[in-house]
Amino acid sequence: MSTQSALPDSGFTSRESQSPNIRWFVCFLLFLATTINYMDRSVLSLIEPLLHLSFMGWIPGIGAAHQSAYNINYGHIIICFQVAYGVGLLFAGRVIDKLGTKRGYALAILVWGIASISHSLVTSVIGFCIARAVLGLGEAGNFPAAIKATTEWFPSEERALATGLFNSGSNASFFIAPILIAAVTARFGWHAAFICTGSMGLIWAVVWLIFPYNRLRRGSTQSQVNLETDLAAAARNQGLSSALFRHRGLYAFAIAKGLTDPIWWFYLFYLPKFLNENYGMDLNHAKYPLIVIYSVSSVGSIGGGWLSGFRMKHGHSVNSGRKFALLICALCVLPIMLVPHMGALFPTNAWPAIALFSLAAAAHQGWSANLFSTPTDMFPSTTVSTVVGIGGAVGAAGGAIFTWIVSHYFSLHPLLIFLLAGFAYLTALAIFQKLVPRLGEVRSV
Repeated sequence: MSTQSALPDSGFTSRESQSPNIRWFVCFLLFLATTINYMDRSVLSLIEPLLHLSFMGWIPGIGAAHQSAYNINYGHIIICFQVAYGVGLLFAGRVIDKLGTKRGYALAILVWGIASISHSLVTSVIGFCIARAVLGLGEAGNFPAAIKATTEWFPSEERALATGLFNSGSNASFFIAPILIAAVTARFGWHAAFICTGSMGLIWAVVWLIFPYNRLRRGSTQSQVNLETDLAAAARNQGLSSALFRHRGLYAFAIAKGLTDPIWWFYLFYLPKFLNENYGMDLNHAKYPLIVIYSVSSVGSIGGGWLSGFRMKHGHSVNSGRKFALLICALCVLPIMLVPHMGALFPTNAWPAIALFSLAAAAHQGWSANLFSTPTDMFPSTTVSTVVGIGGAVGAAGGAIFTWIVSHYFSLHPLLIFLLAGFAYLTALAIFQKLVPRLGEVRSV
């Protein structure tokens, strides 16, 4: 039975766009949207100390019992976002595939922009839980829409680079958000922080809706024949949905996301804790290593995306270019397994460990840029968002599982945690190769 040939080819040529500057402007818009996306989700953690002071009335009681109850409620608010984000990814891709990139992306950012602003109006734990849940549902649309846009505007050899560029917005937010939020809250209070970032999303949506996306897209990377292929695929929507779940590429992408996404979240959540417990760094001192790590990861995001395109432009196939870049990134993650030994080797110097974290974070972002591009090599644009959404949901589930493992075993067995983090990428690549040995080619199996 044919599993990969059940779906039409991605339908995009690799010729240069007739208007190259336009496609890079689209990439810039995707970068801005991703930056805003991560800023909106990070506002709560940045202003949490102010919330703690303002909302002591949330919880009856005083002292340690009060603090414990507050921490539990704050955890519930965070979980509401995480659960809604994971659930949203299951549906956001399909909605965007049905509505199209322009309308689907605009709807997603309108939802999360309004949800962000609504945080400024709530006065209870339940209110914050609802606001965070709606924010998670809206933010789930960002990556499915952005990857679909790169499919529609960029030839195969440029998609990973474009993905790396717009994905670096997730790192840019870590520089912009603390400075912006601190300035806004100091002058206008914590309510204004949510209004500020939420309004940015609404402004972006206006620019996006004004931009003649669909009209200019006809002159980019799609030929008329390929447009007809996409339209025919859309007309066979029911059969396409059935074929999607028989396509090995879906499982290859989802498993790779499920194995490697949790490692990135591990870095985000545990790096400050690691630096504090092993080197005595408080947040004020840890901010400089964190800036270095996220700066290097941005380089990795762009460089990893560039690497696969460089090979393709020099005569290598999509399969060779993409998997070569994935392999290099997977190998660059391996030194992270040495981190637990750095404390013994350099007990007073955190920078060797920080260097290993920087390399691993950069490698992850390069890996992510290329992995996000693989659905565009295997599926028509009418299903790309759906595939990315499903993969993202599996990644969120993997993150929850790995977080549970870390919370129970990190203090007792750090070597085990870093061992899992080191080998996750090679394991994911081996599974991907087994399921999709010839990426970018439609074949019978």
